[in-house]
Amino acid sequence: MSDTAVILFNLGGPTAPDTVKPFLFNLFNDRAIIGAPQPVRWLLARLIAGRRAPVAQDIYAHLGGKSPIHEETDAQAAALEAVLRDRLGPASAPSVHVVMRYWGRRAEAVARDLAQRGVRRTVLLPLYPQFSTTTSASSVREWNGAAASAGLGPAAGGICCYPVNAGFIAAMADRIAETLAGHDGDPPRILFSAHGLPEKVIAAGDPYRWQVERTAAALVEALGDAAADSANCYQSRVGPLKWIGPSTADEIRRAGAAGKPVLVAPIAFVSEHSETLVELDIEYRKVAEDAGVPAYLRAPAVGTHPAFIAGLADMVQTVLARGGLEAESGGRLCPADRTGCPLAAGEA
Repeated sequence: MSDTAVILFNLGGPTAPDTVKPFLFNLFNDRAIIGAPQPVRWLLARLIAGRRAPVAQDIYAHLGGKSPIHEETDAQAAALEAVLRDRLGPASAPSVHVVMRYWGRRAEAVARDLAQRGVRRTVLLPLYPQFSTTTSASSVREWNGAAASAGLGPAAGGICCYPVNAGFIAAMADRIAETLAGHDGDPPRILFSAHGLPEKVIAAGDPYRWQVERTAAALVEALGDAAADSANCYQSRVGPLKWIGPSTADEIRRAGAAGKPVLVAPIAFVSEHSETLVELDIEYRKVAEDAGVPAYLRAPAVGTHPAFIAGLADMVQTVLARGGLEAESGGRLCPADRTGCPLAAGEA
């Protein structure tokens, strides 16, 4: 049995209606989300979670009262482990383990379990193709603390981002092409939709928006003429702060005013959850109907698409061979002004 483990990071989500409020509390009590000092952050998190829980419970009611992100991520972990086993052999292939940031299998429990199993090396792989201080950095920071407490020591290495990874782009392009193949009307405008962030996060040097734009540009190139009419946009805004735009809802309305069908492609989500199955499929479909959009299509997330899983396996093998923290292309990907990049911050 290999003494190496791959850690797949994801957001997590409620596993039952009564876990919605603690999930939200954990989310808003993260200093990467609310930067206020403790105990102010704890009080704000408790207040916001209490206010948002009823709305969130209504959202998750559409999904059976829980998020499917756990099952989806487990399937990705199993697929990745199988590919690594095929490539490296059962004795050498690392095991793959899911760590959820805000609810589910948390870092402390997973790190303790791996230490008891005798794991010596870990490879860190966020399921966020585009790096952000609010997602990947937060997950890695929590993991590093948990690993140290469990006696695992520092990771052998990891991938901080992979916005233009060949496997990821091929898988997403294929999901879009499959959706286009089922459409008989006029060619739709493709909306590359990503989760938004407050403008102040990007202004502070977070590379997320720059990387989202790289993903969209790579997809336009991969899709060719099919993406001749496309736009980048951002969804899931919450709170009073000004967020990056344009918003996905506004781009849908703009397409409706032009009489254009739309195809929404979630390019920052690699699995299905409330932001895709409810926000995109239900709420934004209603926006499209109200705006007079002739046809509303939505491409699935990459999920366990073989090209995506192969791309993840390629990155794991790169880390095993070289060690260290890097973008999937090797070294640093972001421009110098993106000071939120972990390679710029000296976190490698």
